[in-house]
Amino acid sequence: MKKVLLLLANGFEAVEASVFTDVFGWNKFEGDGTTDLVTVGLHSTLTCTWNFTVIPEMLVSDINVKEFDALAIPGGFEEVNFYEDAFDERFLQVIREFDQMGKPIASICVAALSLGKSGILKGRKATTYSHPSSVRKNQLKEMGALIQDDSIVVDKNIITSSNPGTGFDVAFLLLERLTSPENVNQVKELMGFH
Repeated sequence: MKKVLLLLANGFEAVEASVFTDVFGWNKFEGDGTTDLVTVGLHSTLTCTWNFTVIPEMLVSDINVKEFDALAIPGGFEEVNFYEDAFDERFLQVIREFDQMGKPIASICVAALSLGKSGILKGRKATTYSHPSSVRKNQLKEMGALIQDDSIVVDKNIITSSNPGTGFDVAFLLLERLTSPENVNQVKELMGFH
């Protein structure tokens, strides 16, 4: 069984987290059955951007990164203090450990800023929230990333994306990394994506 760590910061967007829980849940029961997803946070209770409350299955302090095969991180909103957790050293250390082991890391929207803050995007291609009114791409560039204009950017083991609308595509890309294109096509078909 391949384990995915879904790393959640306070203020994360529920829809960005749910694409991972749904895609990997569908795979567990309707796909090849080889994946399991575990929700992890810095606190015993987390609040989403729009006040939805979540209880993570594990705390960052209780995990062993070696037991996981991939990392997934949804973005969130500064207005509800997303970056307090997303830039916390304990959160960033999890990201560094996954990258040091070359394990897949998938981020949606501004979660790429956590990757940038951790230092793993220096000299690597990436993207983040891309709306013309946003300064997030400039922030990521200042963290050393080579900014791309694509909606999804893959650089070796790292997947970054430009907005919440890319969520399902990012989750399916991560599933493909852990299983196979044939399995992903089967899960997509069952979920109504064909």
